[in-house]
Amino acid sequence: MTVNKLKPNSLVSDVVEYYLNTKAFARLKGSTQKEYEGSLKIALETKTLLGKTLGDTRLNKLETKCANHLYEQWLDRGISRANKISTITSIIFNKAISLKILYYNPMIGIDRVPNKERKVMWTPEQVNLFLDTAYSQWKWRSIGLIVHMTYEWAQRLGDMRLMTWDKIDLDKKRMDLTQSKRNADVHLPISNELMHVLEQQHKSFGFQDFVAPQIVHSDGLYKPYMKGNLSSYINSVKEAAGLPAELTAMDMRRTAITEMVEAGVDVLQIKQVSGHKNIQSLDPYLKHTFSGASSALAQRQAHKVKEDT
Repeated sequence: MTVNKLKPNSLVSDVVEYYLNTKAFARLKGSTQKEYEGSLKIALETKTLLGKTLGDTRLNKLETKCANHLYEQWLDRGISRANKISTITSIIFNKAISLKILYYNPMIGIDRVPNKERKVMWTPEQVNLFLDTAYSQWKWRSIGLIVHMTYEWAQRLGDMRLMTWDKIDLDKKRMDLTQSKRNADVHLPISNELMHVLEQQHKSFGFQDFVAPQIVHSDGLYKPYMKGNLSSYINSVKEAAGLPAELTAMDMRRTAITEMVEAGVDVLQIKQVSGHKNIQSLDPYLKHTFSGASSALAQRQAHKVKEDT
């Protein structure tokens, strides 16, 4: 589909086809492209108030009430998923506006349900139980290491899943990483406990690129876990350890950052570990810590007492 063929009465599917062949889409990360394609597939197959699918609906027939009807159906997939689909669909409509074939984005006026902020945290005992269970079996050792690194360094699970040996200096006991999401550079020490596991892992897998690959090689190559497979294995370890199903490895980063806040670590130092671009990004972690507030008030009171003496 070329831009010259797009008109106000073009089908929504035609605009999607055009967008997926743009340079802007090509510049997105592969994982982001897949996410967009998956969300747009769902969007295009959803029925509108007109009785047609969104893909078979013409741009000039779209209204906000139509968009609300679509969104209500997407909510069956969960609030977070519905909001993601609507956001990505909105990008398509904005592209149509930039091409002057649509004059109003119907997604702007929909009644979105706010994402619920996830607050699930791991306790230190739960973390240790998970790692002990994973490290107790050879088939789960890489799984344990991925989660261990995620928790130890307060990093994203995806970056740890794809961690390579060239980012780890065992002699200097440090890890240097450019985060995939924010392109932030982090330089972190390796604790003695994690160092022991990494040294053992290097003896087994130091001959290839990935720090925590799948234990069984494919075509002679040791490859990293796929995102879906990793989640399945993590669930198996949790089940074997008798841990609550609500815990996820994605919660490990939040847990680690919150622990630093509760320990009284300076926010700027936390930012150096987590890779957040600005202090405001840490607000979700700061507002849930009673001990942090207590410490601040105690320091204030101590300062007042000092001034009075």
